[in-house]
Amino acid sequence: MATLVCFHAHPDDESIATAGTMALAADAGHDVVLVVATRGELGEPQPGVLADGEELWQRRVRETHESAGILGAGRVEFLGYHDSGMMGDPTNDDPRCFWQADVGEAAERLAQVLREVRADVLTIYDDHGGYGHPDHIQVHRVGRLAAERVGVSRVFQSTMNRDHILEMMREAASQLEAAVAEDPDQREIDDDFGSPAAIITHAIDVRPVLARKRASMQAHRSQIGPETFFLKMPEEAFRSAFGTEWYIELGRFRLAGEPYRTDLFDGLG
Repeated sequence: MATLVCFHAHPDDESIATAGTMALAADAGHDVVLVVATRGELGEPQPGVLADGEELWQRRVRETHESAGILGAGRVEFLGYHDSGMMGDPTNDDPRCFWQADVGEAAERLAQVLREVRADVLTIYDDHGGYGHPDHIQVHRVGRLAAERVGVSRVFQSTMNRDHILEMMREAASQLEAAVAEDPDQREIDDDFGSPAAIITHAIDVRPVLARKRASMQAHRSQIGPETFFLKMPEEAFRSAFGTEWYIELGRFRLAGEPYRTDLFDGLG
């Protein structure tokens, strides 16, 4: 069997982006490793969730291990960088933060893990970090360089399918009362949010493990409380939004009309 390494920026990112892929891989007998660049120190905790004297990063580390257990990841590693905050925040200038890290040095930290576990497949983010978050962009840069150093040739950029999201928005708008609905054709999302379907190569159907994906989100209770939008979504809406995980394989393209590939491990072994 193979070894899958999923590289993320913060605790809970794995739940939203690659949780289903990780669970499916573990169920198939592959080794699954979760690597997180930061401990998510700058997250906004849910009210009342922290114990007296408890630091947010301490809770988020525990939540990450709980999530990993739900998904079947056998190893969790933190690279030791500090959360950078959102793009443009003063925290981007903190010399401890991941955004300020030397890419080569950070890549070597990740490369050490890749060597130890003999990684076959690596997931990172797309080149704009999904929505422009500095730590997500840095995951892309660091992950690509680490893979080159170690010789991991199967690198998949986790992304969101912008066209799929727009279609869901249009369908939701069509169900609203005409008096208050916006024109669906006028609904837009930022150009740096996700990726167009045309450049996405892989669509992983994670509906068979969707309950575990939701449980993985729930494990990150300091950030994703029961009243959070994700967890309040009706089951069918959650299935539509999170039932497929999307990737762009480095060095591979999908021709117009060609179906999405559906297996990150296809051809290995």
